[in-house]
Amino acid sequence: MQPSASPSTGKIKYKRIVLKLSGEVLRSSETGDPIDWPTLEHICSQIKQLQLLGVEVGIVIGGGNIFRGLSGQKKGVDRTTGDYMGMLATVINGLAFMECLEKMNVVTRVQTSIPMDKIAEPFILRRAVRHLERGRVVIFVAGTGNPYFSTDTAAALRASELGAEVIMKATKVDGVYDKDPHKHNDAVKYDTLSFVDALKQRLNILDSTAFSLCLDNEVPILVFNLNGDNTIMRAVLGENVGTLVS
Repeated sequence: MQPSASPSTGKIKYKRIVLKLSGEVLRSSETGDPIDWPTLEHICSQIKQLQLLGVEVGIVIGGGNIFRGLSGQKKGVDRTTGDYMGMLATVINGLAFMECLEKMNVVTRVQTSIPMDKIAEPFILRRAVRHLERGRVVIFVAGTGNPYFSTDTAAALRASELGAEVIMKATKVDGVYDKDPHKHNDAVKYDTLSFVDALKQRLNILDSTAFSLCLDNEVPILVFNLNGDNTIMRAVLGENVGTLVS
């Protein structure tokens, strides 16, 4: 899909986005608490700004700050059981986002791939689209509802289903590099990158299943540093933030 406006006009570049957040971004680096509330509030304040601009926002949140299925497997937990535990961790994070956003007067809905009608709606595509069209933020939890699939894949799937104009993947680095910038001082950052070049260079942008979904459905991926200065808003307004894979 093509962006809807240029940054020079001051208008939004992406009307409908899926924001992919790792659960790890919520962990406190100081106390080790799984959810650092000041960090959560900082992210939610940016999401509120997007909503006020009229951007339709879907969020896919991981659960690695609480439990990660692959990590559990190394400790003897069955992979399928571990993945379901990880999915439930994403539900906890999703409810935390809902609580924080609604205290900021942002109308929010949580939709889950695993039925749990006491705390969240089931994922229904038409209902999700209607929520977005009405200006509600929709948080998608429990991954795809299936073990062996990551929240990267869930984000790619939801973005494809919703017709999102971009997946915005928030990370701890400011884009995609030709090699690990933490290990190599001469690492080169890409401003833009094609899917084909990313495949050729075996760059780890999303997991292979998620990347294939984005490639097949022509969903661009914007990789950016969440800890930068108001980076979500700047990216939506079309500033040169992170790396755009398209």
